[in-house]
Amino acid sequence: MASPHSIFTEMVSTTLRQHETKVADNVSNHNALYARLKKRGKLKLVSGGYEIVRPLDYAENSTYQRYSGYETLNIQASEVISAAKYDWKQAAVHVTASGLEIRQNSGKEAILSLAEARTENAMRTFSNNLSEDIYSLGTADGNKQVGGLQQILTTDGTGTVGGIDSSVHSWWRNKFIDGNGATSSTIRGKMNELWLDTVRGSDRPDIVVSSNELFTLYWNSLQDLQRYASADEASAGFTALKFVDADVIHDGGSGILANRMYFLNTNYLELVAHKDANLTTLDEKTSVNQDAVVIPIIWQGNLVCSNRARQGVLFD
Repeated sequence: MASPHSIFTEMVSTTLRQHETKVADNVSNHNALYARLKKRGKLKLVSGGYEIVRPLDYAENSTYQRYSGYETLNIQASEVISAAKYDWKQAAVHVTASGLEIRQNSGKEAILSLAEARTENAMRTFSNNLSEDIYSLGTADGNKQVGGLQQILTTDGTGTVGGIDSSVHSWWRNKFIDGNGATSSTIRGKMNELWLDTVRGSDRPDIVVSSNELFTLYWNSLQDLQRYASADEASAGFTALKFVDADVIHDGGSGILANRMYFLNTNYLELVAHKDANLTTLDEKTSVNQDAVVIPIIWQGNLVCSNRARQGVLFD
């Protein structure tokens, strides 16, 4: 007869297999940026590699020329593609139960209830922490954290991101605007400046994620313009307005830094995960000196950007 411990383990594993999509949905419900990346197919699974590598289109082809008749054409090699390289970051959460708890909940229904409760707690914990990581500076726990928006988009455009030093390569600098004590009367002017800086032809931000303070200022400036509301994002559970044709989404409480408004072109942003470590359940870990069950759930990936120049941050 199977022991209560093995029954608990099997129920947790079964629950996680049945709710793999729910785990991802849980994260998207906690974070507007994650939800947008998911919606646009920007959650990428890869099979391996020493680093996460993303190609960059950073310069024009120098062989373009105007010519006439038999004039010699320029066939010189033109280096236009480089690559950004991001380190793998890892995270884990564990579903645990002591032998006492399992035996106290003996019987299939009671053990199933315990397994589901612990699994839900693990999913919620992962959701909350990954949400914080997506906006982070990436320095927590000895730089083991996901490199979030604070790292990718700095308030002076500088920094080394993806292994590329923007003090050497100016084309790799993100755009930025200092709100300088913004008010509901001035916030739209600052947003206009940053919008124009980040736009290149039809290439433009599709989402603006904002902390409480700046979202409130923008909202107050639009109180009589209800047409600015975004029905699509509101239906997803987020308070959303419009700026030009981008959704402006309140994401306060998700980990975003105070007084920040990120203008994001998600064509160049991806949350990459390893296919074998994308909230993957490992085998139960046993201890020689504990009466308990420990089931690890692991994730390995990073937030990556392939064009910083099309991203911007408004700060105050």
